Amino acid sequence: MIESAWFAALAALFIWWFSTGAILVIVRYAEHRGLTAHRRATLWGLPGLALGILGFEVTRHIDSVGAVYLAFLSALAIWGWVELAFLTGVITGPNTSHCHVRARGWERFLRAYGTIAYHETLLVIILFGMLVTSHGAPNTVGLWTFIVLFFARISAKLNLFLGVPKINVEFLPTPLAHLPSHFRISKMNWLFPLSVSALTFAVACWLERLFDAAITPADTVGFALLASLTALALLEHWLMVLPLPDEKLWRWMMPEAKKKPDPKTPKNDAPSF
Repeated sequence: MIESAWFAALAALFIWWFSTGAILVIVRYAEHRGLTAHRRATLWGLPGLALGILGFEVTRHIDSVGAVYLAFLSALAIWGWVELAFLTGVITGPNTSHCHVRARGWERFLRAYGTIAYHETLLVIILFGMLVTSHGAPNTVGLWTFIVLFFARISAKLNLFLGVPKINVEFLPTPLAHLPSHFRISKMNWLFPLSVSALTFAVACWLERLFDAAITPADTVGFALLASLTALALLEHWLMVLPLPDEKLWRWMMPEAKKKPDPKTPKNDAPSF
C-alpha cells in the first residue's frame, strides 16, 4: 500500500497539516510563558534537526520506497526546525522595529529584508549544503523537498511584501509583532500570476514524471510526494487571495492566544493600495 501514489499523496497532506499544527502549538504554548520559553522551545527542537540531518545523509544513498519516505520526512524536519527558530524569534533578522508608513521603494524592501535576513541566510546555507552532498546521489527526494519549500516560501514572502488581498497574522507570536507592518494589503501584485503559474507548471512536471510507465515504485512515491507538496504550496498562494478561513485548520488544536495590548495588524500598520 505504501508504494501507491495515492497513499503517498495523502501522507504528504497529513504530514503538512500535522507538522504545521505542531509548530504552531509549540509557539503558542511558548507565547504564554515568555521570551525565554521561545528560546527553550528552539533548543528542545534541536534533536529533531539532528535526526533530520542524519536521515537526509543516510537516505540519499538508498533508492527504496522506505528511504524516499524517510528522505521526505528528514527534509521536513530540517525545514521545520528553521521555521520554529524563526517563529520563536531566535533566528530572524537585525531589524525588529515596525516599518513606518512613509517607507517606499528600496527603503521599504531593505527594512523588510532586515526582518528575515538571518533566517533566509540559514536556509540558503542549508540548501547549498544539500546540493553539494546530493550530487550524483541515487535518492534526491530530500533535496527536491527542500527546494520546493525554499522557493515556495521565497515566493510567498515576496507576494506578502508586494501586496495581496488576504494576510493572516493570527498565529504570529510576540517576537514577530513587527512583521505585519512590512506586509501590504492590495488587490493584486505583478508577481502573483507568475508565482501561481510557476507552481502550477511544477505540479504538472511532477505529475508527468509520476505517470511515466517506466518509473520504479520508489520513483512513484517520490514524485507523488513532491507533486502533493508543490500543490499544497500552490494552494497556500491561492489562500492569499481567496476569502477562505484556512486558519480554522489549526485554530481548534491550539490554546487561546495571549492577550496583547494595542495589537499591530496589517490593517492599521501596512499601507493599503
